[in-house]
Amino acid sequence: MIPKIVFKYSLIYDEHWKEYYALKKWECSWYKPEEIEGYIEDFKKIWCQKEQEILKELSEVSGLKWQEPVIVCYIVGKCIPFSDPLTMHPYKDKTLFNDVLIHELIHQLFIQNEAEKAWEHIENKYPNESFRVRVHIVLNAILSHIYYKFYDESRLKRDVARANTLESIYARAWDIVQKEGYEKIIKEFKSKIVT
Repeated sequence: MIPKIVFKYSLIYDEHWKEYYALKKWECSWYKPEEIEGYIEDFKKIWCQKEQEILKELSEVSGLKWQEPVIVCYIVGKCIPFSDPLTMHPYKDKTLFNDVLIHELIHQLFIQNEAEKAWEHIENKYPNESFRVRVHIVLNAILSHIYYKFYDESRLKRDVARANTLESIYARAWDIVQKEGYEKIIKEFKSKIVT
């Protein structure tokens, strides 16, 4: 089964994020509801071109099966993107939105599957790394595969460069993937999946 991604704006959820940003005293520009709705319509035209291929490839390359037929992706005026519930905000560069969406969908695939032996292997192989680094090692390996298969190396380079501006866990995970090689990491992870 390959799921369908449904993009949705929720006024209530958007207001929640506005309050969160206000509490944190984070200043930023906020997309208006009508701008978000327009963004969703524009982005769907891009996403739908490769949606099924990408979702199928994520399952095949990871060895994990999608468990849910529909995944709702909430789009709000501003947020910290995350996977459950899948939540994003508009990016001026729709290719960046696309890449962050794929990142979060890989998290979704992990969430939908337990894959205990595979995660035990990762934990044992990287005992000195935090849980978040370990998760992102496998995620970034899979993301590398997707970049090379569907896009080009410039998307991967942009992701690695962005990681250096975010929390150190992202940069650390990319360092490990680049040092060990994404294909090797995927192969080891996939070999531990029990189907």
